[in-house]
Amino acid sequence: MSIVAMCLLRKISYCRISFVLKRNLSSNPIVRVEQGKLKGSTHNLLDGSPYYSFKGISYAQPPVGELRFKAPLPPKSWEGVCEVIKHGPVCPQFDTLTSQRIEGNEDCLFLNVYTKSLAPSDKLPVMVFIHGGAYLQGSGNSDAYGPDFLLQHDVILVTLNYRLDLLGFLNLDIPEVSGNAGLKDQVAALKWIKSNIDKFGGDSNNITLFGESSGGVSVTCHLISPMSNGLFNKAIAQSGTCLDDWVINRDAKSTAFRVGKILGKHTDNPKELLKFLQSVPATDLLGLTFKIITEEEKNRGLPLLFTPVIEKKFDNVKSFLSVDPLDALVTGDIGKFPIITGYNSSESISMIGVIRKKANFRSKHPEYLVPKEIMYKVSTEKMKEFGECIKRFYVGDKDFTAEVIEAQIDMLSDIYYIYNNSRFVHLYSKSDQPIYQYVLDYDTDLNSFKKLFGMSHVKGMCHTEDLLYLFSSKSTKELYKEQERVRELVFTLTKLWTNFAKTSDPTPDQSLGVKWKPYTTTGEEYLHIGEPLMLEHAANRERVEFWNQLYCEAGLPHIDTHKS
Repeated sequence: MSIVAMCLLRKISYCRISFVLKRNLSSNPIVRVEQGKLKGSTHNLLDGSPYYSFKGISYAQPPVGELRFKAPLPPKSWEGVCEVIKHGPVCPQFDTLTSQRIEGNEDCLFLNVYTKSLAPSDKLPVMVFIHGGAYLQGSGNSDAYGPDFLLQHDVILVTLNYRLDLLGFLNLDIPEVSGNAGLKDQVAALKWIKSNIDKFGGDSNNITLFGESSGGVSVTCHLISPMSNGLFNKAIAQSGTCLDDWVINRDAKSTAFRVGKILGKHTDNPKELLKFLQSVPATDLLGLTFKIITEEEKNRGLPLLFTPVIEKKFDNVKSFLSVDPLDALVTGDIGKFPIITGYNSSESISMIGVIRKKANFRSKHPEYLVPKEIMYKVSTEKMKEFGECIKRFYVGDKDFTAEVIEAQIDMLSDIYYIYNNSRFVHLYSKSDQPIYQYVLDYDTDLNSFKKLFGMSHVKGMCHTEDLLYLFSSKSTKELYKEQERVRELVFTLTKLWTNFAKTSDPTPDQSLGVKWKPYTTTGEEYLHIGEPLMLEHAANRERVEFWNQLYCEAGLPHIDTHKS
């Protein structure tokens, strides 16, 4: 049966379901959770079928005052009925596109639940999404992450906020502030979901954690963290894993003291610094990365300072991440779950501004293209040799000019996304659980970010454009209604994701015309998600092998290319 025919049959069935539900659906649904009663609202999906919405549910105590920077505390109970029909405030953040501070509110630990049924007996699969934004910006709000596309497949969608930037990732190496508060927020949200999602018609034993970019990084960190044990059952990591070169801040305490100095607090006492930083207005703490960053940090890798850390161990303090993610993968000390992971075909189109700005510098100093992970392992001379090697591989004897823009997009895509996704997949495949790798290559009018960057002529799908096919938003709804091709591609991608959420297999039958097989070290299987879907082998083979050789020469764990 064709996808078009399937969509037509599905639309007819939704109309029938919609007729029945519209007679019985309460316009003011009330659900009792552990903390008290919640009153939500009822809306219609783009196909006309109704669903329940519960926005702005508090999952932890407000992290304000003396709780700023600290691990979240469980939410308190309330009397009466709490109305949850609007999103809670976004977390204070710095918008990198506009260079503006968004005040938000430190009382921002809220989540949103969207479901087509409130019957506990229905046990719908649950999909919990962690937004991206480089740990600097974003929220789980429906202006970007609407439920229409996913809910058509009869799952529950949960989105959430977590603390960002300095507020979420300050580390002072003391028991009170050991780092990763934003990731611990996510754990608190998962605990709340695990305990309460059955009241919304969900199956607490079938929770899929998925995320994009830094959200994908977070998902893979939860695979490693003992704090997350038992809170989810499978995972999808899009355009980001815990092996990405920018993820771990290995000098976080020093970074914190740089913050103190830029704000006028000169001290080497971490507790004194904590007290000071807890007294500063939240908005004064936003965007400080761009004030304290060094030239070395600007030029090598992504300019991000407030990111996950490997926590120092303290008595009676629970760590989110106490081991290096790479070590955990190599030793197999990681949660064993079915996983989907992959990347967009031309991720770094989104970096076109940086590509142009740094072209001359990188032409003269290609050693700054060497990832930090390698830099820590090799001599200065070897690093320069590697830099020249990278330049030669991508542009030959040319400099990084406008003539070779697409080669530079490939280069940065490989550095920041592709190689480490392949390395993650290879290392994880040695577990006893399936891992499905993909390359997403849709290219339609929905790819609006590529247009925004003035790069519509470049083939492929850039960073974050996968989200436009998974979530409804103001910018996507009209195109979705107008273009059948867009509707078909949205249906296919959301079908793969929700099949996986339901069965741990993205293609449990032949309805999509392909069988997506898990990655193996011998076959290096991956799904090319384009038009059509195709199972292929060894994604971006030549480029991955180039980087694999560099990591091998640096003495780092890499992809063992020996085929048994």
